[in-house]
Amino acid sequence: MPTYDYRCEECHHRFEIFLTYDEYDKTEVHCPKCGSEKVFRRIGRIRIAKLGETSLDSLMDDPSSLEGIEEDPKAMGRLMRQMQSELGEDAGPEFDEVVSRLEKGQAPEEIEKEMPDLGEMGDDSDPGWDD
Repeated sequence: MPTYDYRCEECHHRFEIFLTYDEYDKTEVHCPKCGSEKVFRRIGRIRIAKLGETSLDSLMDDPSSLEGIEEDPKAMGRLMRQMQSELGEDAGPEFDEVVSRLEKGQAPEEIEKEMPDLGEMGDDSDPGWDD
C-alpha cells in the first residue's frame, strides 16, 4: 500500500498514513496526535534515476539539503525545473503547468485541488508499481 505523508495545521505534527488508492479519495485523515481534521498532504522526497554525474548528485549525497522544500513552493519549482533540464526529458504540459505554478509561489495543495486529474493514467495503463 502507498504511504502518504501529512502535516497537521493545528499542532504541526508530521505523520504517515497507509491507504490503498481506492481509500485515498474516501478516507478522512485526522492527526493521530491531536485528532484535528486540519491536515494537509506533504509531497515526499524526489528520486532521480540517471546514469552519469550531474549537479543534482550532490542533493542525493546529502538529502538533508532538501529539508523544508515542501514549505517553499518557489524553491520546489526551481528544483523540478532543474531536474527536468538535467534529465533532458519532456515531462509534458501538466508538468510545465505545475512547475510554473510552484515558481509563482502557489502551494502544492492548492495545485492539487485545482488540478484534480493530475497524474491520473488511463484505465488500461499499468504504471508498474506494486501496492
